[in-house]
Amino acid sequence: MSITWLIFETIGTIAFAFSGAMTGLSRRMDVFGVTVLAVMTGIGGGMIRDVLAGITPPSALRSPTGLLLSIATALAVSLLYEFVPISRRSKQWIAMLYTVSDTCGLAAFTVTGALTSLYAHPEEQYVMPVMLGLITAIGGGIIRDMMAQRVPLVLRTDVYALASIAGGLAVCAAWQLLSVTAASWIGFILVLLLRAAAIFFHWQLYHPHPGFHKKVRFPRDGTPS
Repeated sequence: MSITWLIFETIGTIAFAFSGAMTGLSRRMDVFGVTVLAVMTGIGGGMIRDVLAGITPPSALRSPTGLLLSIATALAVSLLYEFVPISRRSKQWIAMLYTVSDTCGLAAFTVTGALTSLYAHPEEQYVMPVMLGLITAIGGGIIRDMMAQRVPLVLRTDVYALASIAGGLAVCAAWQLLSVTAASWIGFILVLLLRAAAIFFHWQLYHPHPGFHKKVRFPRDGTPS
């Protein structure tokens, strides 16, 4: 893989490990739980990506870099959480840092997922790279949220997966016209801009509602009544 791929893989791992650690702390987990959540968020999506791309064993199991980065991030966040006093204003900063880190992870892993496909299967120019970029970007977050017993962020935050898809398409299009580095940064910046705009302007996708303004109750078997 290229230096560009390694740079974005490192950015994505640290950013998602940070978001996983913060989620663990918000759920009052001990340091082991915080670390597990950080590791699974930081390298989980990449492991799924590698298996789907036919890269076995996954790179996270062949090189300890991602694992060590995730563990170090979790321990650093835990220590800061323990020793740094948290005021109401600092809570707002923490929430902002969580959003920024999650967005950076989404953008970086979109790029690495698309590049992994383009390197391993250059004949697949759009569908596979975009899908691997999406799976890499949202896989770790889904694992994080399910382990924290909450609805995955990708299912309740609008213009999240769509931003990743747009970034993957941009990488694929620029790959054929520009250098790998340029294509990577174009995709990365596009995802960042789309997520920032969605948060700032409160962009929402269509949410289906029951017809005739009637409330529909859904029992445990999932069928409406």
